[in-house]
Amino acid sequence: MQSGGARGSRADQADQRRAELLEAARRVVLERGLASTRVADIAKATNVSGGLIHYHFATKDDLITEMLRSTSESEVQRLKEIAAEPGTAVERLDRVLRFYIPASRSDQSWILWLDAWAVGVREAHVRTILLELEGAWIEILAEVIAGGVSGGEFVCDDPQGAAERIDGMLDGLVVRYTLHAGNMSRGRLLHHARVAAAREVGLDPAVFSA
Repeated sequence: MQSGGARGSRADQADQRRAELLEAARRVVLERGLASTRVADIAKATNVSGGLIHYHFATKDDLITEMLRSTSESEVQRLKEIAAEPGTAVERLDRVLRFYIPASRSDQSWILWLDAWAVGVREAHVRTILLELEGAWIEILAEVIAGGVSGGEFVCDDPQGAAERIDGMLDGLVVRYTLHAGNMSRGRLLHHARVAAAREVGLDPAVFSA
């Protein structure tokens, strides 16, 4: 009879291999795009056979779905941590806004999600992950706004609606920013985010620090 330690070791190795394949899939997708990525490309990037990839993931869609979900869950977890850090409601709201907008036009996370949006129009497995991510972001933002209302810092009779409006506005501006449209700098993007958020919670945008 095999020991539990041996079984655990094999399970750990399998988990590590899956994690390596997911990371490779993310790198290849960022280079080639979701629509153009093939299992053969991921196999080449990891120097393994396509058969090994299919041992861990039955189809390319399964692999891509798991990669997107893993990325999404990691980002949502980080957002929750940022929102829960000590500070005033204004400080918490500003941290959430800063986390959401791209760090630069080459922000790898946003490039991945913009690509996923295009594919998600026709691919249900991608669309499902996008809706999960969007829903989690809106929920966390609404909770921050609701917390500010209950603490007497914000005035907003519909935190959920406010979060949805801020989300929709930011998504559109991020597309413009990423595509170098007009004079949309990151600083201007952050300014727009703060102005919109301040209006939703009954504050002067000047409450946000520089």
